[in-house]
Amino acid sequence: MAKHKITLIPGDGIGPEVTDAAVTVLEATGVKFEWEKMDAGEAAIKQYGTPLPEMVLDSLRKNKVGLKGPVTTPIGSGFRSVNVAMRQTLDLYACVRPARSIAGVGTLYRDIDLVIVREATEGLYSGVEHWVDREHSAAETVNIITRKNSERIVRYAFEYARREGRKKITAVHKANIMKCTGSLFQDISREVAAEYPDIEFEERLVDNMCMQLVKKPNLYDVIVTTNLFGDIISDLTAGLSGGLGVAPGGNIGDEVALFEPVHGSAPKYAGQNKVNPVAEILSGEMLLRHIGEKRAADRVWKAVCAVIEEKKVLTYDLALAIDPTGKSVKISSLSEMAEEIAGKVENM
Repeated sequence: MAKHKITLIPGDGIGPEVTDAAVTVLEATGVKFEWEKMDAGEAAIKQYGTPLPEMVLDSLRKNKVGLKGPVTTPIGSGFRSVNVAMRQTLDLYACVRPARSIAGVGTLYRDIDLVIVREATEGLYSGVEHWVDREHSAAETVNIITRKNSERIVRYAFEYARREGRKKITAVHKANIMKCTGSLFQDISREVAAEYPDIEFEERLVDNMCMQLVKKPNLYDVIVTTNLFGDIISDLTAGLSGGLGVAPGGNIGDEVALFEPVHGSAPKYAGQNKVNPVAEILSGEMLLRHIGEKRAADRVWKAVCAVIEEKKVLTYDLALAIDPTGKSVKISSLSEMAEEIAGKVENM
């Protein structure tokens, strides 16, 4: 059996712990991996003077696939966002974030099955911003929306829907207020949708979309939108399906794909062996599907669901979601939960 060579970026804070957990589970599938470990984030700054050494990008360009832990980006500092830089440099234009209910833990809903497809290279995250005056009392950010990038993200969403047997695409924008950028995305969504008559198409304004998701999330399937809106909506849908602790993500380009959890690096929990590893493990599940290991991916998904449904080996967040008093549910460590999931994968 050939080995899959994968770039592994542990990241900062809890990143090394959750990526170790994901590697344990992925290797339990029997799929052969060769991991090329690379540092990015704060650890890389100490060693290389930059949060994103060129060797990390070179590794991803060479291997085409990566698994990444969260990295720390201090708010309001001059520290460049590693995530944004990687997406823009490697043209990882499709940020794909599934939201699926897992045994109803941490949510009122049991039937969430959504996918957010977010344009990840432009919009209000383009990095084009400046101070308006010398006193730094006003600032401006430019919202860049292009025909090329809007068309390819909408087309990606429709092709994804066809490939995965999804039935409906909802395009989200704010064209009623953002007359140029919003209308451009709206017009292109309609043009592309006309080429896919087999898939239902609808539109929603972003504010209405948020309300509809909270009220009737089961009516939605694949949601495609711009960068900022996708960032916000994917956190909302993560909340509907159980929280950021179970929310995986993939950053997909034409040449490279990088998989990582939606949550942050949570530095205050680093080294405590207590956080939930499921989001990173399910990012590994997405990686398996991307490299064609569908059966292995199905086993990982089923194992995660089984462990959570059994309610015997759960990290603190999942345990307390079941019983906020903590009296009836045992709280397990990160590594214990990862080993439990890996054990079930091996026995499937």
